[in-house]
Amino acid sequence: MRIVQLIDSLEAGGAERMAVNYANELACQIDFSGLVVSRKEGLLCELVSKNVNYLFLDRRSTFALKALFRLKSFVKTNNIEIIHAHGTSFFLGFLLKLVFFRIKLVWHDHLGSRINQSRLQNLVLLLASFFFSKVIVVNNQLKEWVSTKLFTSNVEFIPNFAFFDPLEIAKTNLKGVQGKRITMIANLKNPKNHFYALNSFYNSNIALEGWSLHFVGKDFNDEYSNLLKEFIFKNKLQNSVFLYGAQSDIKNILSQTTIGILTSTAEGFPVTLLEYAIMRLPIVSSN
Repeated sequence: MRIVQLIDSLEAGGAERMAVNYANELACQIDFSGLVVSRKEGLLCELVSKNVNYLFLDRRSTFALKALFRLKSFVKTNNIEIIHAHGTSFFLGFLLKLVFFRIKLVWHDHLGSRINQSRLQNLVLLLASFFFSKVIVVNNQLKEWVSTKLFTSNVEFIPNFAFFDPLEIAKTNLKGVQGKRITMIANLKNPKNHFYALNSFYNSNIALEGWSLHFVGKDFNDEYSNLLKEFIFKNKLQNSVFLYGAQSDIKNILSQTTIGILTSTAEGFPVTLLEYAIMRLPIVSSN
């Protein structure tokens, strides 16, 4: 079997991490395991196994023909049988299918909030679904949504999985008191709902007992991020709430953590919770 994982970026995120996980795990089990990144490389590049055949397309527009035909050439040269497209990369997979019809296109949906969306909000996805050989989803609610909304009948729920790179280099030192650190690993954006975690921490007054709150995830320096920082400053939490940005040494960070939290308003199958569990942390999570 010869499979390529297709993902838009390798910024730290759940879908991105799963694309890398699948590529790495399959590399030792099948004839060819590849990973193609279409738009942007990122922090997760360093987690890609040397056994994975890697390609970066540097795609800069929706209909970037140069990137599309580079992908087609890569697929043909390596006799690829299956394109496993994660998240929004289904569109590039769909374009590839139009110019190289014999390829099988599998779409992997990681977006938990999709269950609240209509067909009208997913018109491009609806069209592309005619060309899907299979759809993989990360929870049963998504399975039901895909089965009823899209033009595909081959839908399977496969739980996410997680592991840590044995070659991980420890570089992040968490501030605060050992044994009193609460950590949330999630990029600073909706629907991660950092404000709920921050308000709860503030209202509990546990900072007075030496507890600290640690946000690890990409900072987009937007309104969401600015409001978080403003709340921290106005409520004089600079010595108890800390932002670290995106980091790759997650195992090291969690080894310094006392409690792992996740306060999202929507999730598919959060890899973060799996990582907390691997490290045997007590977990507080939204539903």
